[in-house]
Amino acid sequence: MNKKIILCCLVVSGLLLQACSTVDPYTREEKTSSATKGAAIGAAVGAVLGIATSGDKKKRTERALKGAGIGAIAGGGVGYYMDVQEAKLRQQLEHTGVSVTRSGDNIILNMPANITFAVDRAEVNPNFVDTLGSVALVLKEYKSTMIEVAGHTDSTGSDTYNQRLSQQRAQSVSSVLIANGVESIRIDSVGYGESRPIASNGTASGRQQNRRAELTLLPYVE
Repeated sequence: MNKKIILCCLVVSGLLLQACSTVDPYTREEKTSSATKGAAIGAAVGAVLGIATSGDKKKRTERALKGAGIGAIAGGGVGYYMDVQEAKLRQQLEHTGVSVTRSGDNIILNMPANITFAVDRAEVNPNFVDTLGSVALVLKEYKSTMIEVAGHTDSTGSDTYNQRLSQQRAQSVSSVLIANGVESIRIDSVGYGESRPIASNGTASGRQQNRRAELTLLPYVE
């Protein structure tokens, strides 16, 4: 059987009905957020387009993964594989300000810009590099996980500027992960600019939430 990159439970109608469980990084309380859920759907769809593209690109990706010694997970073991990975990420990221959200068999790490980047800058804050290193430790252990790194902005500034900044930020985060040993073939960097807000851009607090980087972790299955 040809190995394919698929997203388990990626039926949009199903995801719309499914609540995402998010653990607040400070209070450790679980919360359900429809806005976060919508963002997870958007990120997952982006990863489908970027990683699981059909045709020649898909075949090249599969060959590269095989060449890097990265195998697919048997379908029946996906849930447990992602459960254990999620638990390790929660442990590594406790008290860092990064939230961990589970949506089906996907894991979303939300990294607010106030801890990740300086204002209007694309370079990762030096103090946040170690946090990304902790993420990389888990990702290196779970090699059958694909990663979409997405950059997002608020609506301040032009569309062109925000798109460029979001792409640069996604690439900066990806570069840190790669420098910490995560295979580049597993990573898809994409900038969404201001197109996928999770809060209102009409308030300062909403704009702060929209300025973020997100990592969506996707199982690579048979």
